Amino acid sequence: QVQLVESGGGSVQAGGSLRLSCAASGSTDGLDYMAWFRQSPGKEREVVATLDRDGPVTTTYTDSVKGRFTISRDHDKNTLYLQMISLKPEDTGVYYCAADETPTYGTRPWWLYKYHGQGTQVTVGS
Repeated sequence: QVQLVESGGGSVQAGGSLRLSCAASGSTDGLDYMAWFRQSPGKEREVVATLDRDGPVTTTYTDSVKGRFTISRDHDKNTLYLQMISLKPEDTGVYYCAADETPTYGTRPWWLYKYHGQGTQVTVGS
């Protein structure tokens, strides 16, 4: 079994920064596919960034966060990070970490990840 616990959320003003962490525990060796999702008020949960390590590490970002967010992973600490800078009010939402051991073809929606965290709230004031 795998447990994912997010932390690092909070309230910041527009232009501010936050770093989210997702600590993985349990059977973590095979977690080659990880991602951050967010759910803003009244909207569907959407992918923010993904990190795959089934070979060279590859990352992807949704267009709205490119150049502002960076996903990374510390393998020794079994922790996934999301560094967020130049935050905007539209970045407000609950941010979730997700992970899986198996690959998929194309973009993987959040419900197809096997493991999920409980989420951490990010609020960006204008």
